[in-house]
Amino acid sequence: MGSNSTIITYQELLENGATPGFVKEAIERHKASEMYKNARSADNYYRQRNETICNFTRTLFGTDGSRFDDFTASKLRIASNLFKRLNVQRCMYSLGKGVSFVEVGEGGEDTTKAKMGPRFDDDVKQIGLNALIHGISFPFWNLDHIDVFTATEFVPIWDETSGALMAGIRFWRLDSTRPLHAVLYEQDGYTAFDAKTTDDLQVCPEGKHPYKATYAEVPADGLKLAVDEENYSRLPIIPIWGSDAHQSTLVGLRESVDAYDLIKSGLANDTQDCAEIYWIVENAGGMNDEDLQQLRDRLKLTHIANADTEDGGRISPYTQEVPYAARKAVLDAIKADMYEDFGALDVHTVAAGATNDHIDAAYQPMDEEADEFERHIREGIMDLVALQGIVDTPVFTRNRISNVRDQVETVLMEAEYLDDETILRKLPNVTPDEVAEILKRKDEEAADKMAALPPALQANAQPDDGEEEAEE
Repeated sequence: MGSNSTIITYQELLENGATPGFVKEAIERHKASEMYKNARSADNYYRQRNETICNFTRTLFGTDGSRFDDFTASKLRIASNLFKRLNVQRCMYSLGKGVSFVEVGEGGEDTTKAKMGPRFDDDVKQIGLNALIHGISFPFWNLDHIDVFTATEFVPIWDETSGALMAGIRFWRLDSTRPLHAVLYEQDGYTAFDAKTTDDLQVCPEGKHPYKATYAEVPADGLKLAVDEENYSRLPIIPIWGSDAHQSTLVGLRESVDAYDLIKSGLANDTQDCAEIYWIVENAGGMNDEDLQQLRDRLKLTHIANADTEDGGRISPYTQEVPYAARKAVLDAIKADMYEDFGALDVHTVAAGATNDHIDAAYQPMDEEADEFERHIREGIMDLVALQGIVDTPVFTRNRISNVRDQVETVLMEAEYLDDETILRKLPNVTPDEVAEILKRKDEEAADKMAALPPALQANAQPDDGEEEAEE
């Protein structure tokens, strides 16, 4: 291909063909892209391996301009967990209670969710978290379940005209000494590539596979043959962004996290460095370095020493005070700014016993960010279920702290005007998945009670259709 651009397009795939050379160059160009680099850095910050503080060293400069590490300084490097905390909060606020769908079956069950696999809720949480920290996530509908690809392992191939995702390459290797593996996903199937050496990619002998295949076993030799092969109406990999910015949440937040880590580590290092007692020995010009070392060791061991005060000798201990208050104020200000800029909620700012009105006001910035995040997740899930010919809309229940007693009392005051299902859906301590089960059990209990009644009472308890029609 020979292009300097890090964006790989579908037109380039059509021009060059699905060759090992194209796949290898596409992977290398993706690794050079801003998306990949930000995703790798975001993974490090999410794992609390904050790159700036982990690589930080104190440097001294000589009179000749030379630089060298300050070996006398403490080297504590405290990496904060703020990046993970903020992203997990935004993701779980919208997806922590799982996903439900608008359409329900005759028995009240969520039929759409049942078709998306047993791990659907966990898959959606992984999709959402990757969409935030990497800026984008690539869920792949793999026949009967979802595999979630990340920006660090998947090369998106976009259409130059429409901007749609038309193909993609998933790549992986155990480490730099192991062979590279890759799979090219296209609309009409997928092709696997393997390397006999570390980088020498070759097409696997099986060639291109369909996404859906039905196999039949031959009784004579036990071989399985594909009797029906089919693909989806579109590429079964859906790009889901985390926000309208189409970028990692680390962008813009990294500098604040780094400043927080540096100040906090500096405070800890200064506390350690200043914990030592410094001794000033006066009128001891005749003592060499070895004598001073012996004097210090004696003081540390016996905590007592002789001083010839008649000739002006004196030994004085000194300690240093760490500038704590100013640094603590800066740390608190940086942390508050990060929560505000991210639209997150620091629960320590919510007063104990606060009313729901106060809690709702504190959640307002988070609700605004959640609206944007949920819009992208909702569109992506709708595209995933559409691959199965299903038209349905996902529903999210936000996971927030609240004065549950006030909410329950409000629902019970309205109960006489509402049906059972509406009441259950409004209760804050009942999840959407539990509503159908509760209604089913209530119906079964009512049926059991009816069956226990004498026949005459059963007839009186059941309205006569003819009488209802006459009354109408």
